[in-house]
Amino acid sequence: MRLLLRLAEGADAINRAIGLSARWLAVALVLVQFTVVVLRYAYGSSFVWMQEGVVYVHAFLFMLAIGYAYLLDAHVRVDFFSAAWSEKTRAWVELAGILVAVMPFCWLLVWASWGYVARSFMMGEGPMQVGGLPLQPYLKGLILVMAGLLAIQGLSVAVRAVAVIVGAADTLFPARQQVSEG
Repeated sequence: MRLLLRLAEGADAINRAIGLSARWLAVALVLVQFTVVVLRYAYGSSFVWMQEGVVYVHAFLFMLAIGYAYLLDAHVRVDFFSAAWSEKTRAWVELAGILVAVMPFCWLLVWASWGYVARSFMMGEGPMQVGGLPLQPYLKGLILVMAGLLAIQGLSVAVRAVAVIVGAADTLFPARQQVSEG
């Protein structure tokens, strides 16, 4: 179990590093969007590449931060019932959710988008609009990265859930406690 928990910590470290880096994309998103608005309304001008840049930065931010959000247990969840549950009961429910929803979703995402992404790279797909950014294959490839980040974090949480169930760990989301204490 210790080896599995160390592997889970490794997955956590990957998603933490990516998530902490990706949060700066929120600043970039605000700055680029602000610039687009100022150019449009103050100067009556705009650049297609800059407007597309907003879409790209937004997509990169959310797709790269998905594993980090799961690491911190910051995703959407209804805690109405689970607030009164023991950590062991939460672990059972989380493990079931990972096996029934998270992992099948990641697999489905990879299966459904693999050809879509591959075609985009093979065609050398260009910008969304004339004058836009020629990065569409990379934007589409990010779908696969997102599925991978979510899957490795799902496996990490699954390991912790099993550890809580067998009594080898105290909590499912230690990173959440570290953030709230720090």
